[in-house]
Order: sequence, then C-alpha cells, then structure tokens
Amino acid sequence: MRQIILIVGGVVVAVVFVVVGFTFKQTNKEELALMSRLQSRTQIIADSLAESIEPSYRKYATSSVQQVIDRITNNERVAGLGVFDSKGMPVAVSNSLPKETLQELLVARVMDSNVPEGIFVKSGEEMMYVFADPIHDDERVVGALLVVQNAQYINDTLWNIWRDNMIRFFLVTFLFLFAIFLMAYSVFIKPLSRMAESVKAVRRGDVDTEEPEGGHGLFSPLSTEISKITHSLKRARLVASEEARLRLEKLDTPWTAERLKEFFKSYLKGRQIFVVSNREPYIHKKNKNKITWQIPASGMVTALEPIMEACGGMWLAHGSGDADRQTVDDRDMVKVPPDDPGYLLKRIWLTEEEIERYYNGFSNEALWPICLMAHNRPLFREPDWRMYRQVNGKFARSLLSEIKSVERPLILVQDYHLALLPRMIKNSRPDAEIGFFWHIPWPSAETFSICPWRKEILDGMLGADILGFHTQQHCNNFLDTVSKEIESIVNFEEFSITRGDHTTYVKPFPISVAFPNNGKAGKAPKSALMEKYKLNTEFFGIGVDRMDYTKGIMEKLKGLEFFFSLYPEYQERFTFLQIAPPSREGVKKYREFNEDVTREAERINKKFEKNGWKPVVLHKEHCSYEEIYPLYRAAHVCLITSLSDGMNLVAKEYVAARSDEVGVLILSQFAGASRELRGGALILNPYSAEETAKTIFEALTMPVSEQYRRMKKMRDTVKNYNVYRWAAEFLKSLSNLS
Repeated sequence: MRQIILIVGGVVVAVVFVVVGFTFKQTNKEELALMSRLQSRTQIIADSLAESIEPSYRKYATSSVQQVIDRITNNERVAGLGVFDSKGMPVAVSNSLPKETLQELLVARVMDSNVPEGIFVKSGEEMMYVFADPIHDDERVVGALLVVQNAQYINDTLWNIWRDNMIRFFLVTFLFLFAIFLMAYSVFIKPLSRMAESVKAVRRGDVDTEEPEGGHGLFSPLSTEISKITHSLKRARLVASEEARLRLEKLDTPWTAERLKEFFKSYLKGRQIFVVSNREPYIHKKNKNKITWQIPASGMVTALEPIMEACGGMWLAHGSGDADRQTVDDRDMVKVPPDDPGYLLKRIWLTEEEIERYYNGFSNEALWPICLMAHNRPLFREPDWRMYRQVNGKFARSLLSEIKSVERPLILVQDYHLALLPRMIKNSRPDAEIGFFWHIPWPSAETFSICPWRKEILDGMLGADILGFHTQQHCNNFLDTVSKEIESIVNFEEFSITRGDHTTYVKPFPISVAFPNNGKAGKAPKSALMEKYKLNTEFFGIGVDRMDYTKGIMEKLKGLEFFFSLYPEYQERFTFLQIAPPSREGVKKYREFNEDVTREAERINKKFEKNGWKPVVLHKEHCSYEEIYPLYRAAHVCLITSLSDGMNLVAKEYVAARSDEVGVLILSQFAGASRELRGGALILNPYSAEETAKTIFEALTMPVSEQYRRMKKMRDTVKNYNVYRWAAEFLKSLSNLS
C-alpha cells in the first residue's frame, strides 16, 4: 500500500507541475491580450476627446471643457477624465477621477516629451490604467488630457482562470485517485489481503479456513503457491495437534504452546479463561503523531502473555498508557497482541488518586516491602487501605459484568495488588473456579503480623480455590500465618485451609518462561549492539532489572567496583551493561533509589575510566525482549543480585536464550530461581561485595567445557518446566477441584 501511495503521489506531483506551468502560460498570454485591448480602447477615447476639447481649450472656455468631460464620463465606461494646463494645474476634471493615480508626474512627463503615455497603477484595492495625451495649439503643447480606465477586470479574469484550472485539476485528480484506489484494491490489496489472512489463520491454528483461490489474475502464480503452503501448514498443524494430544499424559515430553492449546481443548473443554491483574500486557503510547505499543517490564506479563496467546480468553487490567483510551472500543476492549490478535484485553480506568493510594501507597509502600523483606520499612496508612479496597471492588465489578453469562468461569487473579478480589468474586459467584497466584515471596508469620489489616487480606486471598506461590517455603509461611491470624482449619498434610464451607489449597508452582520462545528472538547484529551500548571489549556482562531497591543494583555496583580493584587486569577488557528501566516513579523511595544508582554508576566510572573505556554502562530505558535477546546471546556473564525475589525470570530468560549452551549465570541465593538452577548457576550472597567480585572472576575464567555442562543442565530444567507446563499444572489443579 505504501508503494502505491508513493507512485500515485509522484504522479500527482508531476501533474501539479504541468497544470501550474500551463496555467501560468495561459494567464500571461491572456493578460497581454487584455492589456493591449484596454490600451487601444483608451487611445481611441483620448484621441476623440482631444478633438472635442481643443477648440474650447484654446478659447479658455473652461465651462465648455467641463461640460464635455462630464458628458463623456457619463456616456463612456471610464473611471475618470481630466484636462490640465501647461503648468500641470487642473482645468476641468470629472468627479470620479481617482486621487492616487500619479497624474501630476505623468502629465508633466507627457507635456515635456510631447508623446502620449499610459501606465498601470494601483489605486486603493483596484488596478487602474492611466493614459495622458498632450493638447496642442498649432504645434505647441499647451496642456494634457488624462484618461483613467478601471483595469481591475484584468486581475479578476486572471484569477478566474487560475480558479477554474485548479477546480478542474482537483476534480480530475480526485477521479484519478479514486480510480487508482479501486483498481489497486481490486487488483492488488484485496487478493493479497485474502492470501495473507489465509496464511495467518492457518498459522493461528484455524484449520477450517478456506485456502485462497488461484484464479486467473495477476497473482495467479503466487496464489497457487500460497494455496500449497497453507495446505502444507494445515497438515503440519493437524499432525502437531495430534502429537500434542498423544503427549498430554506423558510428562516426560516437552510442553509447547501447541500442547497447552490441545490440553486446554481436551481437558478443560474450551472453557474461557479470565486473567485479572493490575499490570496490562500491552501498553499503547503516543509517539509524536503516531500510536505505538510496548510490553511492560514485568515478570508476571512475561509468564502469562504466552499462555493467553496459546489459550485465548480475556485479560482485565488497569489501562496505564497515555494512548490506551484511543485504542479500545465502547466496552473498553482491544484485541491483542496488536500485530497478531489472539485474545481480548479489557482495560479498567483508575483516577490519579486511586493510583496514588491503591498502587503507589498500599500496594508498593505497604505490601511490597513487608513481603520482600529488603530492609525498607513498610508504610501503613488508613486512606491507602480504604482506596485499596475500593479499587479491588472496581476490578470485581468489571469482572462480574463479563462473567454474568458464563457458566463455571475460570478466573486467574494475579499478585498482591488484588488480594481482596478472590473473596469478592467468590461471594457473588460461588460457581466460579478461582486461582490466585502470588508472584512475590510470602514472609514469615511474625513479619506479616505487623500489617494492621492482615486478617482482611488473608480472608480475601482465601476466597480462591487454588492459591499458588513460587516455592514450598512461601506456602509454608502462608499456612503458618493463617493458622496464627484467623479462625480456620489448616491441614499441613494436604496443604489446605478450610474456612466455613470453603477450602483453599495452597501449592507451589514455580513460574517459568516460554521455552522455546515462539520465534520472538531479536535479530540485531552483534556488532550493532556492541556499538550502541559501547561494549567494544573482550568480555561483557549483563544485568536486567527494574529500577527497584529489592533487585540489589547498588550491591551489584559495589561488587563490580571490588572486582576491578581486585583484578585490575580486566580493566579495559570487561564492560558491564546494566539495563534498569524506571519503576514506580510515583513512589518517593523509588525516585530516590534511581538517583542513588545513577550517582553510584557515575562515581565508579569516574574512578576507573581510561582511554574512553568505562566499566559500567547504565541504560535506564525500557527494552523489549526482542531487543534484549541478542544481548543475552552475546553476554559472557549474566549477573543477578536480588536481595529478595519471588522467582526472577531474567535468570530463566538468559538460560533459554543460550542455545549455544555457553555463558555463565551468576544468581543471588535470595532469588526463587536459585532453587531450580542451583546445579548450573554460580550462587552468591549479594550482600558480600568481595564474594560478588570473586564470582565474576570465576565466571570469566570458567573453561568452555564447564560452561557447557552447567548451561546444558539449566536449559534442561527450564525446558522441562517451562511456562506452558506451569499453566497446565495450575489449570489442572484448579479444574480438578470440581
């Protein structure tokens, strides 16, 4: 389409030049003709008038001259007449003679030269033609006759020519473009769109889609080949679906998006899934005059988005992008992913006060620090708690409106922002099967006991049928908390909690990433990446974290400082790239942390920089997975120093990206991923800068054979328990309850 627009635009520009050129030539020719006729007519009027005036003028019969002028002015289409003596003084003039015609100058010049002369002048807003003719007494010049003609009609005629030609041009151009559009649509766009939709539908798994007709048109050969391709894709899809169906009960075979889709059809009979979270999977933003989209930096989104692409359904979330409202329909919904829609996203709108108190306040200044236990005191404020309850209610009302006609809906509530939502939904829809996954650690009972509204939060969470955490330790902490805080029956053998007539099962589901990654890998050349991030050194390491104090970025920088001090031979040979997009900028603690990290990175760079080399490259902008993937592939070391973390999917993303089975993962012992990847990653205590420095040295000096052994072991772990298997086990546990 873009090429067609360019071609048509070029044709239109060429036609514009032709039309303007011909119109310019036509108006010049017409102007000369009109001016010539006006000059001739004025000359005739002046000559005949001079013959009538000269006898009376010689006798000084001024009144007779005036009578002649008045008669001619009334009978002829002239703007004004005047007779002037040899001194240039008016003898007789018509009342209509314009004042601004340069008459004195012209009269004097004509009498001096004894030659008639005419000029075009501007009088007010109109064009005038002023003609002066000398009056003779025998051979002597004794005065001058001035004739003024209105020449504005010449300009009007030229303007009409331009107007008429432009109207014709625009009319012809419109008809031309309309004809081009119809031809392009019928000959190019429609056939190509039909073929593209056919291939896209087959790629999505719609095996009932009709193949594009070959026809006898311009694209007949291409259409025939695409028909063959779609037929092959259908057969391959059917074979893959059958293989996935046969593998459903074989836990030793890898889980893929196709297998999860087949599991969903066969085991859950195609029931619709509703995911509810604060964070949306796609954000639309204004970029100059365009609307762009991006995937937010979120481990929850990283894990759940491939599941929704595989299974479809609806995702309800807070619309936070500045162009989100412009992309939804009248039900606040939009199909996503934007480039290949597979499910519905319903956006919920929050006011600035709701965001400030529910999200920045209670969620991230109270629940986040109490659960992450990263040495930041939680702040409990009554208005924040009230707003937290209010926003949970807003999510509940929106969800209930969507499931009112759905029988036994499957609802997956995500994370600590919506702890009250499961109970709200269960009270209104007891038949709903609710799974609630807590993406961050659950603290000890003693730690959680400082929360003033702990009982309400626990009761809200126990509205779920299945409550999932990353690790068994988090499950144990939750069971212990419930047993000490609210009246219930806690079964430590079955890991269940019964409150009234409802039982909630608490299970560990260590979340993972897509493996394989469905072809979403970036393909930027390594040299371009090295140049962009100034990584032109023998070795480089990478860290990918939100700008969050729980991620241990300051501790990481301190460890890097110790490394370059202990091992100076790596100066100018090793560069560390820290990608840290800003997070929760509405919270003061996060803004201060951002500033602290920036100052610390600048201090370390100033301490060690030489010959244009800097040890730390701090990139504080959001990067998509497609942008980060090539960096994972090229990095010799991935350094993760979380002070407390639920899982940390960056560790698994790095492992999944290393299909070459080399590279070293350095992983904090406080990240949930360290329990699964312990046999392959180098585990460290991020609070010890000396230990971090020595571990980096160990990674850079590790033999390739050792790297291969460790990476292969980690890749087997991630492959065998990827996000598709996580989703299948979570959904299976939820549906088994009924």
